[in-house]
Amino acid sequence: MQFVIIASDGKDSEAPLRRQKARPDHIQNTNDNMKHMIMGVATLDDQGGMNGSVMVVDFPSREDLDAWLGSEPYAVQGVWKEITVVPCRVGPSFIKTA
Repeated sequence: MQFVIIASDGKDSEAPLRRQKARPDHIQNTNDNMKHMIMGVATLDDQGGMNGSVMVVDFPSREDLDAWLGSEPYAVQGVWKEITVVPCRVGPSFIKTA
């Protein structure tokens, strides 16, 4: 089942530092779970600083996605303060085949 994850970083002055500190763990976690990853982007503020994330993922169920989110460094380390999950279906034109 496919999902869009829309996650907003905290707005406090320490938010950019939390993101920077957690980023290597987040990237490693993403790399370790590439079988579930379809697309991921950082959202940017008006100055070009990262302030959130949008990911399109594919997990067997919402429960499996929630379990993954429970170990996702940006979620666990307090980078993401608001997380919205929306079920979706990626169009066939956007799915890469080998």
